[in-house]
Amino acid sequence: MPSTGVASLDLAELYNCVHCGLCLNQCPTYRVLRLEPESPRGRIHLVKAAAEGRIELNERFKEHMYLCLLCRACETACPSGVQYGRIAETAREHLGPPGSNFARSVQYFVFRQLLPYSRRLRILARLLRLYQRAGLQKLMRNLLPKKLREMDAMLPRIPAKFFLPASGVLPASGERRARVAFLHGCVMPLLFGNVNEATVRVLRRNGCEIVFPQNQTCCGALNIHNGETRAAKRMARQNIDIFLGADVDAIIVNAAGCGAAMKEYDYLLRDDPAYAGKAKRFSAQVKDAAEFLAGLGLVGKLGPLEMTVSYQDPCHLAHAQRVRNQPRELLRAIPGLRLVEMEGADRCCGSAGIYNITHPGMSRRLLEEKMRALAETGAKAVIAPNPGCMLQLRYGARAFGPALPVYHLMDLLDRSYNQAERSA
Repeated sequence: MPSTGVASLDLAELYNCVHCGLCLNQCPTYRVLRLEPESPRGRIHLVKAAAEGRIELNERFKEHMYLCLLCRACETACPSGVQYGRIAETAREHLGPPGSNFARSVQYFVFRQLLPYSRRLRILARLLRLYQRAGLQKLMRNLLPKKLREMDAMLPRIPAKFFLPASGVLPASGERRARVAFLHGCVMPLLFGNVNEATVRVLRRNGCEIVFPQNQTCCGALNIHNGETRAAKRMARQNIDIFLGADVDAIIVNAAGCGAAMKEYDYLLRDDPAYAGKAKRFSAQVKDAAEFLAGLGLVGKLGPLEMTVSYQDPCHLAHAQRVRNQPRELLRAIPGLRLVEMEGADRCCGSAGIYNITHPGMSRRLLEEKMRALAETGAKAVIAPNPGCMLQLRYGARAFGPALPVYHLMDLLDRSYNQAERSA
């Protein structure tokens, strides 16, 4: 077989696809463009051709691979169990990040020099907050090129307070039912520190003793999705060593993309003889917060929240982790809360990591579709337990409407517990 750059891809996985086409209408880019190369089936055919040396790994090939959102809805639809995400991520590993040489350099800098270092991320967040608060954002908006203006419009308001994890262990409230470790993440502490705090309170109220392993790092999801696995593997090894040493029943994650990446460390490090076994043990311990709490069973009194909400399935929770019913079970446990399902709740909102930056046109089309579906429900709020989805939907509420708030599931559970305490 001639060497084409993807010859090392697991060909057995490629040949599991029987080209039945059941994935087509589950694929966001195919539904919009109706082009075979922009479908999972078409992209698998392209990767197979590249692996067999029949086509070149040129820019056109790269465009097809990166227009994919890696939402993995095709995996849910596939009767043959094809792990499309593995195929696409392996192809991207050989291709590297998309864009110009300058764009690739910026992405490599972010992936290798920012995401693994929490202190650097906090400094960047403080600079962005100064940019917003000092009036520079309003001043610069009309001076920036169109693409940078669009990126600036998506920039969320940076909060004054970041989430700083406790040192050591936080005891359970009441009888201890489990000992868990908590991934505080890289983006979550900076933009959604309140969600992390709510998650910790809910876990403790449900009998969880919480460990915050020191020196944990970014999960590596953004790196993996964009073809940068060198730093991703280094971060994975660091997390594995630190979390496995915590002696816990589960590793809790409240960000869907992070949870999916961590549950697949065993695949990421499959060729590493020193870490393959440890990665498998680690991945088996990773649980989404909703998945874990639904399995543990809620305890304590929940107070009423009189509101009508809809639920957006994060792609990497519904399709990658196959966690769908548990978040809905927890929402239905809240008295007074009315859950109204939207059409296509598990369709991608267009966030997809940094996809809304690298492919803003397609991202906006998918977001407009999502906001129309939300508007039809009549819901007064939307729940989306993933930071990328929350940012995207908040942007959609401003840009297209309806102007409704976006919450994490843990926000509402925490509010419900607080309401019960106030009423006691």
